[in-house]
Amino acid sequence: MSNEQEDGGQAFPCDRHGYTGMTLRDYFAAKAMAAMVLLEEVHSEIEVAKWSYQQADAMLEERNRK
Repeated sequence: MSNEQEDGGQAFPCDRHGYTGMTLRDYFAAKAMAAMVLLEEVHSEIEVAKWSYQQADAMLEERNRK
């Protein structure tokens, strides 16, 4: 198994000036982070970031199930 992280490819493909757009993994993490801050619980920035990417990875895993 590869150590390379599955990122789901580009969420919003754009090929201008060498910028290819954000990955689907980053997009999912951003959405998860936005939902988490609504909980009004106190977490460190690192905890929020880790949790958000864990949620994104779970979404990508479920998306790729056959």
